[in-house]
Amino acid sequence: MPVFFEKEMPKLGFGLMRLPRLEDNTIDIEQTKVMTDMFLKAGLRYFDTAYVYQGSEEATKKALVDRYPRESYYLTSKLNAGSWAAKDEESAKKELEISLERTGAGYFDFYLLHALSKDNLDNYERYGLFDFVKEAKAKGLIRHYGISFHDQPEVLEEILTKHPDLEVVQLQINYADWENPAVASRRCYEVCVKHNKPVIVMEPVKGGTLANPPVKVAETLKNAAPDKSLASWAIRFVASLDQVMVVLSGMSNIEQMEDNLSYMADFKPLDEDEKKVIAEVQEILASVDQIPCTGCSYCTKGCPMQIRIPDIFTAMNRYLIFDRMDDAKKRYANVTKENSPASACIHCLQCEDACPQHIHVTEWLEKAAALLEA
Repeated sequence: MPVFFEKEMPKLGFGLMRLPRLEDNTIDIEQTKVMTDMFLKAGLRYFDTAYVYQGSEEATKKALVDRYPRESYYLTSKLNAGSWAAKDEESAKKELEISLERTGAGYFDFYLLHALSKDNLDNYERYGLFDFVKEAKAKGLIRHYGISFHDQPEVLEEILTKHPDLEVVQLQINYADWENPAVASRRCYEVCVKHNKPVIVMEPVKGGTLANPPVKVAETLKNAAPDKSLASWAIRFVASLDQVMVVLSGMSNIEQMEDNLSYMADFKPLDEDEKKVIAEVQEILASVDQIPCTGCSYCTKGCPMQIRIPDIFTAMNRYLIFDRMDDAKKRYANVTKENSPASACIHCLQCEDACPQHIHVTEWLEKAAALLEA
């Protein structure tokens, strides 16, 4: 694996997409400051934000950049050229300038072309963004560049073959998606191994799903290690992979930070017995039908009906995963009390264009309407 730093990169990164929020939906800066302090005090250094994470870059400035020496941490941001995020080449390239202004960081240690897939790759090529990040590195605005990726391994192979200078790849990897053909975590990871690219892991807990998995999965993990959190299994699984440089955890409160630090500040890879337990729960999960939504909310930004799609899918999964129809309907009623219901969807498909998980959003909204509005 290429060596970027004199010191080995600590294995846990602080993902800044799901920061704690106040009742008015603004980010809770004071709680974020406390979490940042805890993270750095534990000897961890990697922070991850993005242009499209609402309020995240501004919060990063207040909680991190304004309070700590710049050389004491690594900061990553991302450029999104999806049609829902950037209308043209000029606006796409402008994102770097805006992100630097929002964070006040001066430079980014890593800068990624964001959420690449076969559906949006043409934008990144036509806009010259692979050359753009090279030029930004030459100017000292970024130190390393790469991509975050959501698609099949064949597409990743094409990108890394065409752009061998890419330095890192961010992938969605978790034990639930390891053999999932729609995500292909293992096969994408193996492409990075082949091309000797360090891997940054996103969604190790699958948007929180693996911190609250189906009952049979939870029972299996707790029987194996009663004192370990359910999330710890997911994060340690990916951190144990040889090619993984850092694992992002999107911590949303102090309690989650405390839990993550308890086993990642002094990380120990899974042993052989623990790997067998993971294999067992993978078999259990493979039999469960669910919506693979990670709650990134990219789909909601351009929704003309302002449907809270991730929240509706969370409600729907309460039925699909846990067979709790009453709970699903209650959650759905709370979501739609002051917001549009699933049945308000007009099938414009902008959500499906934006979704990095390639979910057939409109079909699932139809199912949610039929089940939860009855």
